Amino acid sequence: MNEITLNAPAKLNLYLDITGKRDDGYHLLETVMTSVDLCDVVTIKRNMSGIIRVGCSDADIPENEGNICHKAARLFFEALDINGGIEIYIEKNIPHGAGMGGGSADAAAVLRGLNELYDYPIETSELLKIGEKAGADVPFCIVNGTKLCRGTGGIISDCPKLPKKSYLIVMPNFRCDTKAAYEQYDRAPVERKNALGRFFDEFPMCLYNVFEELYKSEEISEIKKTLIQNGAENASLTGSGAAVFGVFENREKALMAEKAFSGMYTMQTE
Repeated sequence: MNEITLNAPAKLNLYLDITGKRDDGYHLLETVMTSVDLCDVVTIKRNMSGIIRVGCSDADIPENEGNICHKAARLFFEALDINGGIEIYIEKNIPHGAGMGGGSADAAAVLRGLNELYDYPIETSELLKIGEKAGADVPFCIVNGTKLCRGTGGIISDCPKLPKKSYLIVMPNFRCDTKAAYEQYDRAPVERKNALGRFFDEFPMCLYNVFEELYKSEEISEIKKTLIQNGAENASLTGSGAAVFGVFENREKALMAEKAFSGMYTMQTE
């Protein structure tokens, strides 16, 4: 097999706290992430060129070595000590700058796809380590589901099962830069929440995202308020932003609430 196409699901952070910082500058997290049914679609084709090429349907996404998928593929080939050649094409559906892990999902799909194309030479545990070198959210996006992730993202464990919900995701008219978000945290750290146990006991009433406290954004607060006024059980920022999601009992209620956001980019997912 020389070609494979995979879905790359987006993620939401249902709970996100920063617990510390390593000496090398990487921040330590405690986060509950869940995969949703919004996906990019990643196609990988093997060839004999010895070159990694990346293409994307979104002109704003880099197609050179600056793309995380290029980095993931390079790390995979380095692990096998081969000079592999591939073409990667990303059909982009997950908005970038949203905090929904689009780039990480794509990189994870590249690692999963390459491992399959090369007949699974790398065990999952090792693939997760390679993923962590590519990006903090990549290990989770390799396994998907609903998981508790700690450290820089690579310490993944199962968590109590959460009730099935539908989500309405609202993307405001701005994007957030992850690097700048963590730099803002470094300038003005927020005290650790320590509410993970309560989150599991009272989901979805105890959603939490530390970056909401950092940004203190009126627009984010207004989107959350509108979601709740229109039937959401609760609402929160995901990742370092800028997307905000509302948690609904079912898809019908999420679709009804969507009408309140004319002129904004919205999506329903589960």
